[in-house]
Amino acid sequence: MEERARKIVEACLQEKSKNPIEIFNNIANKNFVRIHGPEHHVLDGASILTAFYNAGGKIELQKSLNELFKRGLQMPGATCGMWGVCGAVSSMGASLSIIDGTGPLSTDASWGKHMEFTSSALYSLSQVGGPRCCKRDAYLSFQKAIEYVNANYDVELECGKIECCFSEKNEQCINERCPFFKNKKKKIAFICVHNSCRSQIAEALGKHFASDVFEFYSAGTETKPQINQDAVRIMKELYDIDMEQTQYSKLISDIPNPDIVISMGCNVGCPFIGRAFDDNWELEDPTGKSDEEFKIIIKEIESRILQLKEKERIMY
Repeated sequence: MEERARKIVEACLQEKSKNPIEIFNNIANKNFVRIHGPEHHVLDGASILTAFYNAGGKIELQKSLNELFKRGLQMPGATCGMWGVCGAVSSMGASLSIIDGTGPLSTDASWGKHMEFTSSALYSLSQVGGPRCCKRDAYLSFQKAIEYVNANYDVELECGKIECCFSEKNEQCINERCPFFKNKKKKIAFICVHNSCRSQIAEALGKHFASDVFEFYSAGTETKPQINQDAVRIMKELYDIDMEQTQYSKLISDIPNPDIVISMGCNVGCPFIGRAFDDNWELEDPTGKSDEEFKIIIKEIESRILQLKEKERIMY
């Protein structure tokens, strides 16, 4: 543990950001910091001290980090569950006491104000609940610490939107219950009656042009033995996409529950899917028509896919 903590201090000395969460993420991604562990008792407060110094705070960074290094090593692991006090909060409380020079016999306001910070941070952790996550608990504590520092010192720490990048490494991740869980890509389903032509084209073009933003599916209320062969042929010609290699006609019950459902346009015969459509593209069915008419519909679907992608990127 001591060697891990020493490397954390060395890494902090190389950081130039005024955002303690950015500093934390940069160092937490290094191989000497585990997904959970008492090294966070040094890392979390050290990130505050480093950002505070980089923002113009009047401390000697090396001396302050060395002091936090000593205090962090004195904190036992699993204090959140065994003592009811999270190590992330304690670490940041220690960083504030180092900034102010506060000790157990201090008579100035800092003694109580640090207690006010730690109680506020611990309350925010309690509202999310367990099991513990050293990353989530750090993020919640950082929010309160940044708010405290910006209100009480002549510096401005940066924060920004927090999205956890450690979820896949955490076997106890609480996923959507965590306020920092990075939402997975939205699922879009294209629906028409037989799921053999327009909806299949939309699924294929969605995967081709926008799989980095959405997950795409297609389905129908009925199925056909195969995808429309003119659609298959023209998609190969235009995009070198072989829809028959990865797609097949399927029912709505065969796909995951979508976030967005788009009707391809069925006029009076649109299928009932148990919920309202989010959009109706009202595209003519090119089945049995000329290649040129097919290509007009295909290009219109491509354009609308790209519009969906651009709109999502602007939003996020």
